[in-house]
Amino acid sequence: MEFLDARRLTGPNLFGPGPGAILDVRSRPDEARALVDSWEKHIGRLLDALGWQKVPALHRQFIGGVSLVLPARIDALYTASAVTEWAFALCAAELTGSAAPDFDLTLASTQQATEAEANPALLALEDAAAMHETAFLWDDDEVSLGHGRYSRHWPISALPSPGSLDWQKFRQVPVALVTGTNGKTTTVRLAAHILRDTGKMVGMSSTESISVNDLIVERGDWSGPGGARAVLRHSDVETAILETARGGLLRRGLAVTEADVALITNIAEDHFGDFASQSLNELLDIKWIVSHAVAKRGTLVLNADDALLVKRSTTHAGRIDWFSLDAGNTFLESHTAKGGRAFVLSGEDLVMIDKRQRNVFGRVSDIPITLQGAAHHNIANALAAAAVSMRLGASLEQVRVGLKSMLPQKNPGRSNLYDVQGFQVLVDFAHNPHAMRALFGVARSLPAKRRILCFGQAGDRTDEQIRELARSAWSIGLDRIVISELAAYARGRAPGVVHSILRDELQRSGARSDQILYFEKESDSFDAALQWARPGDLVILLALGGNAQVHAKLDALCRERPGAA
Repeated sequence: MEFLDARRLTGPNLFGPGPGAILDVRSRPDEARALVDSWEKHIGRLLDALGWQKVPALHRQFIGGVSLVLPARIDALYTASAVTEWAFALCAAELTGSAAPDFDLTLASTQQATEAEANPALLALEDAAAMHETAFLWDDDEVSLGHGRYSRHWPISALPSPGSLDWQKFRQVPVALVTGTNGKTTTVRLAAHILRDTGKMVGMSSTESISVNDLIVERGDWSGPGGARAVLRHSDVETAILETARGGLLRRGLAVTEADVALITNIAEDHFGDFASQSLNELLDIKWIVSHAVAKRGTLVLNADDALLVKRSTTHAGRIDWFSLDAGNTFLESHTAKGGRAFVLSGEDLVMIDKRQRNVFGRVSDIPITLQGAAHHNIANALAAAAVSMRLGASLEQVRVGLKSMLPQKNPGRSNLYDVQGFQVLVDFAHNPHAMRALFGVARSLPAKRRILCFGQAGDRTDEQIRELARSAWSIGLDRIVISELAAYARGRAPGVVHSILRDELQRSGARSDQILYFEKESDSFDAALQWARPGDLVILLALGGNAQVHAKLDALCRERPGAA
């Protein structure tokens, strides 16, 4: 039994709709069962001693361990986190014989912490917001009411009294949550582009940045609740599209309790090995959290080509829109026959079926990010973005125009194709097996005299996953491979180990030793690949580490060489 982590859940999460404190513990199933019994006993005792309201102590077992949760008020979460650690120490003492903390001393310090953290003004404002059905966002520093241009925020230490506020001024803007394993950032960018062209000021948070229309507010990974709050507090925002990644959902929960649209792009292998993310079903449980935000009066958008999502959809009582690359999907035929809405690929046409009416809103060849259909995954992303955009107020014609005007350059790191002095360079940030297979599919469909792949792999994949990547890569018809060390992504692997596995499997698959090059730095690998290429060749760059630098270099090469696109 090993204590892993303690943290606060600040919004709707895996365990329920409200906040709380959580502990993650690695354990065997028998240890987990004993721990849960002990946990419930000790938490009850501590709540009684503290005089806190009695709440059910929650738990959830995962592959390899268990999470223990104590629901708590938003002005008591730090103290609640300390209480969970105290309860775990008592459990460990009971189950393993370790030393228990002094009960009376710990009780006294916890009571002092409870008094210090208490914020009656915060709770009063939270209750008033609920009564007025007004969006309420909070964090350690600020509290806000309303969204975007209809919002106002205050320091958490200087909150107004509810009676002093004109509650009519606080309104909510349309909000979309976008999660899934692959396609999140591309779909967020597509939907934001479509809605921006309708004249809206669109706030967007993603793994790349926080932005409002073309203004970058903050660069970096803002796909968690902090990014969502920043967008929803920006005074110019009229519509918000929020990438909602696994990490933020698991560690903190959702930033909002309600949204107009929630999209789950797909469920595929990613982050396996992380606690609570060791199977597809565990990943699905995490991503499914967004569905609760639209259960009452929003729309859940799902991928009908994903069997896990189709199966889980039966548990959702609200409205669902589907998208699919298969117009003959029998599940969708049933859905649309009942008057449901779906977005499908039919031949070369993108079609919306609504109340049994079929409306074509684009052709694959007219949508630049599909690379004339070679980037099949981006057709799916376009369908998903269309579904989200229409539920946020865009017309079908505005969707058509937006998809047609979204250039690959506006989607950096996602299947970008450069023409450099007669040879092509395909750049992608694919980082998990599903995304890499999609990239290799694009590469396979692009005509080329010779193909060279420059890539590496993170160390947190299993040996078999790394070997599968090597086999998949070689199957696209490569003439040379350049392997990068990716030291920043070693994640516990010794230097050279991932390279050795990749090289071994490539040679097993038919590659000669002279066709495999190796560099420690990703930039050196890219330079070697570009120097090798000749007119008619295809260079495939899997840019895990230096994505921005790669695009800057390729842009410069294109400017230096007239005629390049």
